[in-house]
This record gives sequence, structure tokens and C-alpha cells, in this order.
Amino acid sequence: MRSVRFVYEYDKKGLIEFAPLQGELSGRFELKGYAEKGGGSMVILREEDGKIFTKGDALLELGKTLGGVFRLLAVMFSMLPRRLRNAAYDLIARNRNRLAGACELPDEGLRKRMRN
Repeated sequence: MRSVRFVYEYDKKGLIEFAPLQGELSGRFELKGYAEKGGGSMVILREEDGKIFTKGDALLELGKTLGGVFRLLAVMFSMLPRRLRNAAYDLIARNRNRLAGACELPDEGLRKRMRN
């Protein structure tokens, strides 16, 4: 939930919505298969064209959407091979609880952007 809160805080235009990979929306778009055991999965569905991004590619798409310094970082990291980006993503995902700590409950503004 910390990564969701981080994105929520920096998405000033409110372009990004959030949904669990176990929810109805994920089922409708057949995204449940992307959920990894133990969590830590990031999947971005660009609804305008139905394109699905996972792991390192999802982070690049997220950076492009957030804009600013995040767009710049996305451009820089896009120069790395996909295998290396995904390996770094997997390493961080495996250690996310140690790195980020406990999850917090979403506030009212974030709940409005959560979809099921």
C-alpha cells in the first residue's frame, strides 16, 4: 500500500486509479494471472488501448504518466535491458516489507481512486 500511497501523492492530475489484482476489474481484464505469490506485483493496464505493463515496464509507464522527474527517470531506466530492470524490480519486491515497513490504511482521497 505504500507504493500506492506514493503514486497517489505524486499523481497531481489524478490520472492513475488503483485496483487489487484479486478484484473484479482485474478479473474482467484477465489480470489475475499476473499476481505473484506473496504479493509485490505491479501491473498497469492502460485502459485507452488495453496494453498491459508488468514489473520494470510498469514502472517505466508509471514514470511517463506521472511526468516531471519521474518521466526523466523512466527515460533513463528505459535504456537498461528489460531483464536487468525486471531483476531489480524483483529484488525490491521481495524485500519490500523490510524496505517500506507496515502498510497504512488509505485516506478518503485515496479510497475514491480505488477500484474493485
